[in-house]
Amino acid sequence: MTHVVVVGSGASGVHFALTALERGHDVTMVDVGLERPAPVEPGASIEGMKDRLADPAAWFLGEDGRNVVYPATKASYYGFPPSKEYVFKTPGAFRSRAEQMVPVFSFAQGGLAEAWTGGAYAFGPTDLAEFPFGYDDIAPYYAQVAERIGVGAEPDDLAQFIPCDAPYLPPLPFDPHSAHLVARYQRVRPALQQDLGFFLGRSRVATLSRGHRGRQGCGQLGRCFWGCPNESLYTPSYTLRELRQHPRFTYKPGLLATHLEQDAGARITAVVARPVDGGDPVRVQGEAFALAAGALPSSALVLATHHAHSGEVASLEGLMDNRQVHVPFLTPAMMGKEVRTASYQFHLLAFGLTERDPAEYVHAQITTLKAAAVHPIVQGLPLDLAGSLGIFRALRTGLALANVNFHDRRRAESRVTIVPRPDGPAELRISYVDDPQEEALVARTLGRVKKALGRLGCVVPPGMTRVLPKGTSVHYSGTLPMTRSDGGRFSCTPEGRLRGWSNLYVADGAGFSFLPAKNLTFTLMANASRIATALA
Repeated sequence: MTHVVVVGSGASGVHFALTALERGHDVTMVDVGLERPAPVEPGASIEGMKDRLADPAAWFLGEDGRNVVYPATKASYYGFPPSKEYVFKTPGAFRSRAEQMVPVFSFAQGGLAEAWTGGAYAFGPTDLAEFPFGYDDIAPYYAQVAERIGVGAEPDDLAQFIPCDAPYLPPLPFDPHSAHLVARYQRVRPALQQDLGFFLGRSRVATLSRGHRGRQGCGQLGRCFWGCPNESLYTPSYTLRELRQHPRFTYKPGLLATHLEQDAGARITAVVARPVDGGDPVRVQGEAFALAAGALPSSALVLATHHAHSGEVASLEGLMDNRQVHVPFLTPAMMGKEVRTASYQFHLLAFGLTERDPAEYVHAQITTLKAAAVHPIVQGLPLDLAGSLGIFRALRTGLALANVNFHDRRRAESRVTIVPRPDGPAELRISYVDDPQEEALVARTLGRVKKALGRLGCVVPPGMTRVLPKGTSVHYSGTLPMTRSDGGRFSCTPEGRLRGWSNLYVADGAGFSFLPAKNLTFTLMANASRIATALA
């Protein structure tokens, strides 16, 4: 039995901790741990909220309108609502600066996945080719996590790219728009696959179609974006709640980890943290340590630890993130249909585009418009407000968005380092350099996407596709990679142990060797559980 200290309560941290507990270890978790507000009017639909709330505008857009998305050429088509603000708050002592990317951090209980849309995609053998383990090595942990969180999926045309052999639950029912697209796809499926390498299927979603492990099935309330009041859409804070009921688990919130202490034999002895409300630093001792604070904060901890014991300011190469492109489209056959806001709000469809190099497979999710903040869409139309609203009402039930994701590889030019500060934690410096081949890949892919959507009877309006800045996907990874051979003190063994220290493990995306286009959160959880089994 080992006393393990875990830093961070996000997707990686909670599943590492749960597996460690199940294997008989004691676990202490160090976390800033900002708490989720209690859900408001949990039984009400999105339309019902307008009637039940004294000030619905404040709930939807913030008391001072601070959650309004204002017009901008590269603005997203959605912004996060007030109920998600806690996810993105940072402690005053935390400092970062970035070049050529817009990083997002979370110090909330559950981390960034408290604001995810539930896409749970297993990496296949091709995705894992550059990792020091294969699909068969991680498959049992996909199954374990799928049972824990509840993932809806079924075999389809995407199963050849996204393994579908875990114990999945029945998927959610399609909304009318998604069902229409699937029916149209079935009619033109052979040509789409042969001519464009386009494959359509269900998105794999961590949202319950029926009750599971004490959580309710989806109530079709239309409140997904604001936070599911029924806990149907999984977030890691639910697993944290489960952990806190375990007798061998200790939770220490309110602490911002700054570095780790080590002995003369390069063995970590304690996490050093600053109370976010002020006070003297706190030391949390243990026998083994796992970093699960997110790839960027975990990288900062490793660099600060190295500096504290060597005096050297090092840098870490290989930062990765998925490029995302938003492609709005219109399905004319769905225009004028009944608006059903009380329905599951997020994506129910996904598609893939094959490339000559299988590792460069392009992944996308389709979200049909149901219940959403409509002002980011309306203001993007090339008319005045009154005209735009009229057009929007006519088009509404035919509108949808494809969120297209691209792979990334480790490159020396994309790196992180720190700037030590005498009065607080070191400042994290992030520098991302685009892959010079990415622009051509994106342009070529978008052409194929438009052709494929056209064959599905859809129209992509000119000028409305938006290539989002790096950092938007929050799929940061690769700075402390797992490698088969010794890659130096800042690389990890296949079991996730950082080679520069004998008892320090990297349980989050910093340890990834390659970043496929698929959403990585499900793999973060499975890999963290896999690494937890390596503890002595």
